[in-house]
Amino acid sequence: MAILVVGHKNPDTDTVAAAIGTADLFSKRGMEAKAIVQGELAPESVFVVEKFGCATPEIVTDATDKQIILVDHTDVSQTIDNLDKGELLAVVDHHKLGDVETSGPLEMWVWPVGCSCTVLKGMYDFYNIEIPANIAGAMLCAILSDTVMFKSVTCTDADKAAVEALAKIAGVDDVMALGMEMFKVKSAVDGATPNELVFRDYKDFDMSGNKVGIGQLEVVDLSMLDAHKEALQAEIEKVKADGRHSVFLLLTDIMKEGSEMLIASDDTSVVEKAFGVATDGAPVYLDGVMSRKKQVAPNFIKAFEA
Repeated sequence: MAILVVGHKNPDTDTVAAAIGTADLFSKRGMEAKAIVQGELAPESVFVVEKFGCATPEIVTDATDKQIILVDHTDVSQTIDNLDKGELLAVVDHHKLGDVETSGPLEMWVWPVGCSCTVLKGMYDFYNIEIPANIAGAMLCAILSDTVMFKSVTCTDADKAAVEALAKIAGVDDVMALGMEMFKVKSAVDGATPNELVFRDYKDFDMSGNKVGIGQLEVVDLSMLDAHKEALQAEIEKVKADGRHSVFLLLTDIMKEGSEMLIASDDTSVVEKAFGVATDGAPVYLDGVMSRKKQVAPNFIKAFEA
C-alpha cells in the first residue's frame, strides 16, 4: 500500500505541489508514495497543475490504517482525519511546529523559509535526485504563490534561489510574468460563492483553547472585492457561529502590499492587542501585512495569551 502524502485542509498551491513532489521524491527513494489532498483544488492550484501537466491528486480524508507523510502543516486542526489511527512517517514544512504527536521517531524537514517547496527542493538536492520538469514548474509556482512573488516578509534568499533553479528545470523564462498570470487566476472572484471565497485559503488554529479561523484572499487590486465585502462579512459570521471564538479574513492587495481584515469575534479587543488598532468589529486596514504565517497568526497567538 502506498504511503499517502497530504497537506492541510483547504489545499493551497504549496500543499498541492509539495504533496506531488514529495510523493515523487519518496517513491524514487524506494518508498512508494502517492499525493492526495483533503478537498477540491482552488482556481490557482487548478491553473498550476493544468499548466504543467501534473495529475490532480485524489481526495482522501481519513488516515485510518494508512502510512502518512504531512506537508505544509503540523497542526491537528488542519490535518487529515484520524491521523492518530495511522502512522506518521515524515513531515515537510515551513511553519511553526504544531500539535501533531507521534508514537515513534520520524523524518523531519522543517525550515524557516517562505514555502514548503523550497524545503522540498533542498531534499531533492540532498538525495541527488532529478526533479521532473512538470513538478519543478508546480513547485516554482508554489513558491511564487506563498511568497507573493517575493514581496512577503516570509521570503528568504533560499526561496529566490530555489525559484531560479526550478525555472531552469521547468523551462520558464519569465517567472514574474508567470506569477502575474497565476495571481490573476487567484484573484478571480466573480462566480464564486462567499463560502468558496472564505475557504479558498483558510486555516483553523487553537489559540489558548480558543478555535480561531484565519482566511486570506489575495488579489491584484483590492477594489475587485468591493462588491463582495458585505457577503464575505456575513459568511465569516456564519463560520464563527460554528464553534469558533473568532474568524478573520484578510483581503490582501499584492500590488499595494497591505491587507484589509474583516472581523467576526467574541472579543474584538484581541485585534487591538495584536495590531494596535482599535475596532468595534469594523474592518481594519493593515499596511504592509501580507503573511498570515508570520504577521497575523503569531500576533493573534500572543494576543490570546495576554
